[in-house]
Amino acid sequence: MKICIISDSHDHREHLAAAVADARQRGAQAVLHCGDVVAPSTLHVVQPFGLPVHVIHGNNAGDTYHMAKLANEPGSNINYHGQDAALRLNGRNIFVVHYPHYARAMACTGDWDLVCNGHEHRAHIDKVPNIKGGETVLIDPGTVGGVSAPATYVLGDLEAMEFQILKVPLPPQQASETTLSAVR
Repeated sequence: MKICIISDSHDHREHLAAAVADARQRGAQAVLHCGDVVAPSTLHVVQPFGLPVHVIHGNNAGDTYHMAKLANEPGSNINYHGQDAALRLNGRNIFVVHYPHYARAMACTGDWDLVCNGHEHRAHIDKVPNIKGGETVLIDPGTVGGVSAPATYVLGDLEAMEFQILKVPLPPQQASETTLSAVR
């Protein structure tokens, strides 16, 4: 099973839609959003793709009431988990949280195959030694919104436990505007 891991969209609907569209085209069957959606209405752009979207709120919580309301609409593919999420997908235990220090601590427990976080707007994929003698994959997909950094997301294969950081495929004008804002 392939998944799209995103974070820090900060209301950048076009970026969010472009990342999910690209991931779906590459075979993604679910989306994990590691927080900072901000306005719940931002998620309307990913609903037409038909993928289940697991989302937490992050430190820019926006309107949590309307986020919960959106998730509970009939036929909604949005799954709002609050501050963090414990998921089981394709036989893998996955933990999603916004904050990096919390994510690293959860990765060290050895209870999770994959731990995902956002907040730093800096994409990275690490393997963290855990107290059970193994390693846990720790991922920050960066900022899908391109906020003070290039717009990125992570495409993951849960069967092979392989992950790659990808640039969000934006139209040329939007891509150059994102780059300029990151340079300032």
